[in-house]
Amino acid sequence: MLLDVLGEALADAARQNGWEPPSGEARVPLEVPRDPSHGDLATNLALLLSKSVKRPPREVAQKLIESLPVGKGLLAGVDIAGPGFINFRLAPEALHGVLLEVLAQGEGYGQSGSGAALPVMVEYVSANPTGPMNIVNARAAAIGDALVRLLAASGHAAKSEFYVNDAGRQVDLLGLSLQARYREHVGQPGAFPEDGYQGAYVSELAAQFPPEEAAAALADPKATRFREWSLEHMLAWQREDLAHYGMRFDRWFRESDLHAGGKLDQALAELEKRGHVYESEGAKWFRSTAFGDEKDRVLVRSNGEPTYFLADIAYHADKYERGFRKVIDLWGPDHHGHVQRLQSALVAYGLPEGFLEVLIVQFVKLLSGGEPVKMSKRAGEFITLRELVDEVGADNARYFFLMRSATTPLDFDLDLAKKQSDENPAYYVQYAHARIASLVRYAESNGIEEPKDPGASVRLLDAPEELAVLKELALFPDIVRGAARAREPHRVPAYLQRASESFHRFYHVHRVVTEDRERSQARLLLCLGARRVLANGLGLLGVSAPERM
Repeated sequence: MLLDVLGEALADAARQNGWEPPSGEARVPLEVPRDPSHGDLATNLALLLSKSVKRPPREVAQKLIESLPVGKGLLAGVDIAGPGFINFRLAPEALHGVLLEVLAQGEGYGQSGSGAALPVMVEYVSANPTGPMNIVNARAAAIGDALVRLLAASGHAAKSEFYVNDAGRQVDLLGLSLQARYREHVGQPGAFPEDGYQGAYVSELAAQFPPEEAAAALADPKATRFREWSLEHMLAWQREDLAHYGMRFDRWFRESDLHAGGKLDQALAELEKRGHVYESEGAKWFRSTAFGDEKDRVLVRSNGEPTYFLADIAYHADKYERGFRKVIDLWGPDHHGHVQRLQSALVAYGLPEGFLEVLIVQFVKLLSGGEPVKMSKRAGEFITLRELVDEVGADNARYFFLMRSATTPLDFDLDLAKKQSDENPAYYVQYAHARIASLVRYAESNGIEEPKDPGASVRLLDAPEELAVLKELALFPDIVRGAARAREPHRVPAYLQRASESFHRFYHVHRVVTEDRERSQARLLLCLGARRVLANGLGLLGVSAPERM
């Protein structure tokens, strides 16, 4: 891939001068200058090396330039800028090679199998099975799914998992709430449980409960059958809503399996063996303050019931036992304080430091007419994942959730997401793909087919707008790896926007089908390459690449 070739050329240039490139980087750093007049790519390698080689950055930059293959099919020009940045202008031959690479690799372009591939698990959404999915769940789902795709494209054995909290008080309350609502449904109203679930969906479930099971279920003060029945129906509901959103998980893992398999007892015993547990006031505590926490945390309550904290430790230890060597959890902002203490507990358990990585997915604010949408089902406003997808479509919902970093709150403009115009970023990129597909069909209908010698044909692509498209195609593999490494899927929509803009500029200046058959064939190849990269990028987001719009 072009940026890898340039990165290796820079590394060789450093070694020729007796300098070792900085370690810890996947490759010598390269970036696109903000000002296009500064060139196609730039590096700060000279600044990074200057301290260790004890020379001024500009002098280091000059030595590097003297060792680079300028004029040999890779670089058309190199210059030094500012305190020691090196700016590069790529040779047209190198860009032509990128297009041939895209066409040869097809769906595989942008993927890499190199590097230290790890078995990685991404756990996301993991909403309590006590109510419908909401818009924060929808955002986490889009980010988690895209991250799994990016990690897989970067060579990792990435899997997705949904953790079902089906062993605690919340599910007990759901069962008791359903029991109370069923009494109302059959005209026998009674007391509603304190902190029970008030949503209208509980009444909807009550109306579906099998009447032949009602007598025994109503007689049980623990509402065991209502609990079991409501749990399975809520999980089925969540699965259906996520499927409607285009989401699938490699595994749905139940907390109850941890309890049944003795995993919590195993985790507690291991922490006790390592000296990290003590008893006080009838409860068992983890020495969390020894790891910088503000206070110690309860693992087992005085009544003998384990806490969610112990279950979390056992769950993540189980992930390690299943062979995963990196786990990435997506949590809501209200769980921020739990991150450090769980990471510490896992280290205390004996797992490697850095095994658990947590991304905090910030809140979403829905906007309509420029005003926040009130989160009230009673007022007829939608807030659930299903209603959002029905309103704006799965593609638009995913794309909008992925346009911003997970760590920043998101304003989701409903009106914009429903627009079928260039103002809608998702529509803009999908339309670029559909436009290219239309151009390809038109070219083929006019007898313009792919040339037998594409290597000779691509050399005809020499206009600035054509080369600009090729430069964008060259960046795609680096965008994918960078987004995976930084856990920042939002880099992909930003790239797709730029690539689409670049193609639209080409389209408005140049006709694909002209009387010049050879040039038309070259431009057909450019269209095929651009269509492929846009489709690959949209695929990483879980967004469709339509052939017609």
